[in-house]
Amino acid sequence: MKNRILVGAVALVSTFALGGCGFVPGSETSSSKKVTIWLMKDSVSADFLKRFTKAYEDEHPSVELEFKIQSWSGIGPKVTDALNGKDTPDVIEVGNTQVPQYAESGGLRDLTLESVRDLGSEDWLPGLADPGSIDGVQYGIPWYAANRVVIYNKDLFEQAGIKTPPKTRDEWIADSSQLNRHGNQGIYLAGQNWYVLAGFIWDEGGELAEERGGDWEGALDSPGAIRGMSFYKELQALGDGPKDADEERPPQAKVFADGDVAQIISVPGTAAQIEQLNPELKGKLGYFPIPGKSAKAPGSVFTGGSDLIVPERASQRAAGIDVIKALAGRKWQEELARTMSYVPNKPGLARAILGQEGTAAMARGATKGRATPNSPQWANVEAVNPIKPYMTAVLQGGDPRDEAKAASQKITDQLAGG
Repeated sequence: MKNRILVGAVALVSTFALGGCGFVPGSETSSSKKVTIWLMKDSVSADFLKRFTKAYEDEHPSVELEFKIQSWSGIGPKVTDALNGKDTPDVIEVGNTQVPQYAESGGLRDLTLESVRDLGSEDWLPGLADPGSIDGVQYGIPWYAANRVVIYNKDLFEQAGIKTPPKTRDEWIADSSQLNRHGNQGIYLAGQNWYVLAGFIWDEGGELAEERGGDWEGALDSPGAIRGMSFYKELQALGDGPKDADEERPPQAKVFADGDVAQIISVPGTAAQIEQLNPELKGKLGYFPIPGKSAKAPGSVFTGGSDLIVPERASQRAAGIDVIKALAGRKWQEELARTMSYVPNKPGLARAILGQEGTAAMARGATKGRATPNSPQWANVEAVNPIKPYMTAVLQGGDPRDEAKAASQKITDQLAGG
């Protein structure tokens, strides 16, 4: 996840008991090791790092941990340089959907053995685990996840006579229609919120792109994808969201803070922004997972988050892998979830955040989490993003099939390097 959730280095002392994983004889012979870890700005708090380091230090007295905090802006070329041997750290935090492009370079350590043997990879959230696996090889270890939920105004729900949040798409449409009156918007959904569209497409059995015969092709023109866009159009019409802009133009938190919007789709952390803009809404916001087609499961959502990778050229690969085992293991996953209100990498660990309404809703939704297509060239698609104008064209009355076919071809061209 690139738009995520201290610039400088924080050197912290920790320890490491040498295990066999990833150890190359002669490559790590020093009795004292410094393990350098790149983490992204705001991914964790200074307090979390302090607690993690002290605990790790008490258990492994021969390793010094050096955390270097990086900015998401411009991180791609910096990671590429590191994988090629320029100031290479031992562990790097990367966006879960970025792993395929880094794996294509051949500069990542194969972590499949550790994933299965030590970290229980069979229980990981698919939206985090799948992008880190290329052709059956696990390069990225899931660290934390975040996904969108529905944030709603409890007062407006009560005024409309809605006592419980909807659990199915049909209920959601009916409730949103009931809320969309008396000067209020049933839901504010910008026309180009393509991450939300992706979930609707997946629920209909469609894809954004598919691999066929070794080549990736756009798939917005498949029947399932077209049905997903049709549902998006039906929902989007139950409010006054702009058809030709995304959720940041204008910022949907600001629109919601005016008090006449019943629902938005966003990460739970947006609630804090809303309350800051309008303190009168404090305590009046609720959360529920995006509803699915039936009450048996929530709707599919795009899972953003971070994976941890180990460069092949790292000088302390085995020690770095050991640090990853701690960060991705049960104890520190639960600590991270409680501290940062993230979804842990396994659904079974979500009890750590059950007291946090927004994060708990996010964790329930994460069980149906997915990631963007696992192509190394997907970043090219997002750079020009033909999905956004496609959505606007359909919302403004364009023929869904014709518009989907044209957008799919543009996606295919980008995935082919065009």
